[in-house]
Amino acid sequence: MLSISRNIAAPPELVWGLLTDLDQWPRWGPTVAGATIDGDSEGKLRLGARGTVRTAAGVSLPFAVTRFDDGRRWAWRVAGVTATDHRVEPSPGGSTVTFGVPWWAPGYLAVCAIALRRIERLALD
Repeated sequence: MLSISRNIAAPPELVWGLLTDLDQWPRWGPTVAGATIDGDSEGKLRLGARGTVRTAAGVSLPFAVTRFDDGRRWAWRVAGVTATDHRVEPSPGGSTVTFGVPWWAPGYLAVCAIALRRIERLALD
């Protein structure tokens, strides 16, 4: 995976909350207009959770959470394709947030850079 990181002067718990709250995704994700989780997950991300993400272009795609380390990391597949890996680590003065993308999607790192700046702005407001 290729990755991009940003240090954010906010506690890891706060940043993790932004990364895992589906209602927040459109606020920081340039390509996301909305998302829902299917079934009995109570709307929360967890390992194996499945749902639908609505893109900014209006296309709805199925997703599945493929990795979930509570408070630290989650990854998913969108439309059956390996997608973004999201990580939060404590760092001096706050958190380091890292997004990983598949090796074949280097252009998506620019989208992730925008998302990281938006997450920082949300976390510091």
